[in-house]
Amino acid sequence: MATAPSDKPEWAKTRREREREALAAAGLTRRRRWPWILLVLVILAAVAAAVFFMGQGQQPAAPEAPAEEQPAETPTVMQLRQDEVLTVEPQRLENLVRITGSIAPVRQTQVSSEVNGQISEVLVRAGDRVEEGDVLVQVDISNLELQLNQARATAEATRAQLSTAENELARTQDLISRGLAPSSGLEQAQGTVNQLRASLVALEQQVAGAENALANATVTAPLTGIVSVRAVEPGQTVAAGTPLVTVVDLSSVEVVAAAPVGTAAQIERGQTVRITVEGLAGRTFEGEVDRINPVAQEGTRTIPVYVALDNTDGLLRGGMFVTGNIVVDAVEQAIAVPAAAIREDAEGPYVLKLEGEAVVRQPVEAGEVWSTNRLTEIRSGLVAGDVIVSAVLPQLVPGTQIQMLMERGR
Repeated sequence: MATAPSDKPEWAKTRREREREALAAAGLTRRRRWPWILLVLVILAAVAAAVFFMGQGQQPAAPEAPAEEQPAETPTVMQLRQDEVLTVEPQRLENLVRITGSIAPVRQTQVSSEVNGQISEVLVRAGDRVEEGDVLVQVDISNLELQLNQARATAEATRAQLSTAENELARTQDLISRGLAPSSGLEQAQGTVNQLRASLVALEQQVAGAENALANATVTAPLTGIVSVRAVEPGQTVAAGTPLVTVVDLSSVEVVAAAPVGTAAQIERGQTVRITVEGLAGRTFEGEVDRINPVAQEGTRTIPVYVALDNTDGLLRGGMFVTGNIVVDAVEQAIAVPAAAIREDAEGPYVLKLEGEAVVRQPVEAGEVWSTNRLTEIRSGLVAGDVIVSAVLPQLVPGTQIQMLMERGR
């Protein structure tokens, strides 16, 4: 289509406008070039893509390596320390009840004065060992001797009077039998004799009492032991019943202990108790339950238990603090493993047992958990000599290859 001449003056027209008018005057039109340019670009892009893909297809494929030449996969090997495995051995299993308490002497005696008087001598001090019958304290006996002499003299005088009265009674009876004296005199003579006899009995008892008081003025040890308390000093005046000396026998002692009240049903008389004593490190003493208090201590939730303990070597002292374990149940020659060694899956409990250079799944029947090191009894599945993994190693699974590490120094 021809373009209409522009109304612009010649001087205002652009070069492009002049060219269009010249072409219009000649009957020609200006062809647009951009569609051809676009077409050429598309053709060039298609050719480049074809060349690229042809080049990719012509690359020779890498030859596959023969199967026998591929490197084999190396199996995973785990290293185990000696303390991570356990050799199963029969052992004694125990259930224990823990107790705490203190030691007290089984026999101890507070010796008191049985007479009134002044202390003349004290022959022992706290810590002295005494034998039964040894003199501990002496009370002054001067007044006691005087009282005894007076009682004896009075009794002797009454005895003489009784002898005279009995002779008089005999004469009276003889005279009456011959009719030389009235019978009324017999009753009077008999009454006098009876009265003197009764008085003599009372006086003889007084003499015995005075003799006993004199003997008790010398205070002796009632048992063999050690003096724990000396309560009097020479010159002190005491009355009957005043404490003088305390003697304890340490040949046998008992532990006054407290056990949790919840364990009371498990504790029985005669059960073995292993005791450790504060201050005697490395020593264990064995006793047995002697008595069990039927009533728990209020506010403590504990029940008193009394444990008999032998002390023939004299190491134990009253008041020592102790801890112990009562063996409430035990089984011999049992197979047991730590709880950490037992695993569980859908098939049930098992352990990892070492067989050659690998670990395998070994099913077990687990029983009671015992107080002894918190071991679990194995009722079946393991025998003496089996070696199992005792440590918690989640990454170790059945079939894993293992290698034992040697301990240092070997």
